[in-house]
Amino acid sequence: MNPHLASRLANIAPFHVMELAKRATELERQGRSIIHMGIGEPDFTAAQPVIDAAARAMADGKMQYTSATGIPALREVIANHYRHVYGLDIAPSRIIITAGASAALLLACAALVDKGTEVLMPDPSYPCNRHFVAAFEGQAKMIASGPEQRFQLSDTVVREHWGAATRGVLLASPSNPTGTSIPHDELRKIVATVRERQGFTIVDEIYQGLTYDEAPFSALSLGEDVIVINSFSKYFNMTGWRLGWLVVPESMVPAVEKLAQNLFICASSIAQHAGVACFSPEAISIYEQRKAEFKRRRDFIVPALRQLGFRVPVTPDGAFYVYADCSALSDDADRLTIEMLHEAGVVLVPGLDFGPYTAKSYIRLSYATSMENLQEAVTRLEKFFAARR
Repeated sequence: MNPHLASRLANIAPFHVMELAKRATELERQGRSIIHMGIGEPDFTAAQPVIDAAARAMADGKMQYTSATGIPALREVIANHYRHVYGLDIAPSRIIITAGASAALLLACAALVDKGTEVLMPDPSYPCNRHFVAAFEGQAKMIASGPEQRFQLSDTVVREHWGAATRGVLLASPSNPTGTSIPHDELRKIVATVRERQGFTIVDEIYQGLTYDEAPFSALSLGEDVIVINSFSKYFNMTGWRLGWLVVPESMVPAVEKLAQNLFICASSIAQHAGVACFSPEAISIYEQRKAEFKRRRDFIVPALRQLGFRVPVTPDGAFYVYADCSALSDDADRLTIEMLHEAGVVLVPGLDFGPYTAKSYIRLSYATSMENLQEAVTRLEKFFAARR
C-alpha cells in the first residue's frame, strides 16, 4: 500500500525547465548535438583560489559540523563585502550561512509564512519562490507584470493588491527569468509601503553581483527590517557547492538559527571554508573578468534575437537571461521550444514555469554558455525559422 501524500503537493507544479533538460539529454544520448541555453547555470566553475581553499580545508580536517549560522570567518568576509561594494555596515551576526539560496528562502518562509498568509510577487517569477510559500501553506499572489513595469512589481501595484491576508512581498532584483532589476527609488517606495502595513520584504539578490549597466545596490540599504537572500552559485560560479546566505534583522536571528539547526544542521563545512576565498582580491579579479564576459554575451545575443524575429521589450540589465516575446513567431511558446529542441538542437525555456501571464508568449534564454555556442545557436535558429517561412 502506497503512503498517503500530503495535500500541499497539489500546490507545487512540476519544474518544466528540468523536464525539457531531460528531453535534451535523451537526444544527446542518441547522438544529437544540443546547445543548452535552458538551465541557469554558469559555464564557469569555481575560481582556482576557491578550489585550493577547499583542498586545504579537507587536508586540514575541517570537515565537521559548524554552527548552524555558519563559520565566523565567512560571515565576517561577507560583511566586509557589503562594506566594500555597497558602503553598508552589516553586522556579521545578522548573516546566516545556508545550503544555497534555496535553503535561505526556505528558512525565511518557515519563519514568516503562516497558513493562509498571502505573499505578493510578480508574474513572471522564479517558480520555486511561490512553491516555498506554498510549502508552508501560504498563498503566492502572482501579479501580472509586463514589460512596462520591467516585469517587476511597483509600489502602486503593491498598494492596489495588498489585502487583508497579505503579509509581505517576495521580490528578485535582478530577476530570473527576466534579467531585470527594480529601480532603487521604486524599491525604496515598495519597502516603505510594506513597512507601513507591518509586513515583510524579502529580496532575492542572488544575481546582484551580475549587474551590468549601473552601479549595483543592495536592498539592505533600505533598512534593517529588509530580508535579503544571496548565493555563491551565480556570481561566484559555485552551483553544486550549495552555499548561500540570508541577512535578517537582529531580532530574527534566534528564530532562524533554531530553524536552521533543525532543518539543515549546517551548510557544507568544506564549502564554507572555500567560500572565504571567494572574497580574496585574486578571486574577485577572476569573477569580474567573467562578469565582463557575461555582459559581452548579452550584448551579442539580444540584438541577434531581435534579428531572428523575437521581441525583447526590455534589455536585461543583470543576471544571464533574456526574456523574449515569441508571439510573432508562434502562438504557443511551449510548442515552439519543443520544436526548436527537436529540429534545431537548441534548448530554450517557455514562459510556462514562470507564471500564467507570459506562459504562451515568452521564452527565456540563458546566455551562461560560451560565445561559440551562442553564435552556433543563432545560426541554427536562422535555418529553423527560414524553413518555416
